[in-house]
Amino acid sequence: MNKNTICLWYNHDAEEAAQFYAKTFPNSSVDAIHKAPSDFPGGKAGQVLTVQFTVCGVPCIGLNGGDMFKQSEAFSFQIATEDQAETDRYWNAIVGSGGTESACGWCKDKWGVSWQITPRVLTDAMAKGGDVAKRAFAAMMPMGKIDVAKIEAAVRG
Repeated sequence: MNKNTICLWYNHDAEEAAQFYAKTFPNSSVDAIHKAPSDFPGGKAGQVLTVQFTVCGVPCIGLNGGDMFKQSEAFSFQIATEDQAETDRYWNAIVGSGGTESACGWCKDKWGVSWQITPRVLTDAMAKGGDVAKRAFAAMMPMGKIDVAKIEAAVRG
C-alpha cells in the first residue's frame, strides 16, 4: 500500500466509478476490489467495500460508505490537457455520462466528484503573471469548458 492514498467516499458504486475513470483517463486502472467481511453502515457482508484504483497515476481508494457523506467541490482532480481535442474528450466523457457542467473548466461526474479539465496554455499563462495572466484569467472567467483558442488569443493580447 502507498504511504499516501486519496480516499473517496461513494454511496454504493465505487466500482462503477473506478471502471469509468480507468477507461476515460490515461495511466488509470482498477487495481483491486475488496468485499466486506461483515455488515457495515453502508452495506452487507460480501458487498464491495473498497476499490483500489489509479487515476492518471494517482493512487485512490473508493469506499462504499453509504449515503452519510456527499462529495464536495472542496476536493477535485485537476487534469492537465494539451489541446482542445483532449479537453473536449475528458469534459464530454464526464458531463456526457451523467455529470454536470460548472464554471472555469470545472465539472462534476455523476458520483459528485469534481474535476478541473485545464489546458496547459491556461496554467502556463497564469504562471507568467502580469498582464498575460490577467488577460487569460479574464477570458476564462465566463467559460464553462475551457476554449483553448480564446485563451491563446488572450495570451497574445
